[in-house]
Amino acid sequence: MPRATTPPGYHTITPRIFAADAEGFLAFLRDVFGATGEQTSSAPAEMRIGDSLLIVSGTEYRPAMPACLYVYVDDADDTHRRAVEAGAESLEEPKDVPYGDRRAMVKDPWNNIWQIATRLP
Repeated sequence: MPRATTPPGYHTITPRIFAADAEGFLAFLRDVFGATGEQTSSAPAEMRIGDSLLIVSGTEYRPAMPACLYVYVDDADDTHRRAVEAGAESLEEPKDVPYGDRRAMVKDPWNNIWQIATRLP
């Protein structure tokens, strides 16, 4: 349960990525994961992917800080394909893993690692 000090729409832990060419990174998030949200000049971008929030900033004040994120999607195979078409490097082709997911892994052009998963029935 979010604490009273957590802003509405945020979680207790909210990932934040600092990316060179933040606008390009935001376009990647929209194209690959259907992310919504906008970047403004006065605040970091608040991007929604499904029910999750990802904060994205440029590198004007901090160095680039990539992340490793596990994201659930409706179709891991299709999302993996879109990521590769958008310039990501495939690190793992989609496959069924023992803990009940179909999962793939890519490294985006900003050095973030995305484990892309669909829960198997």
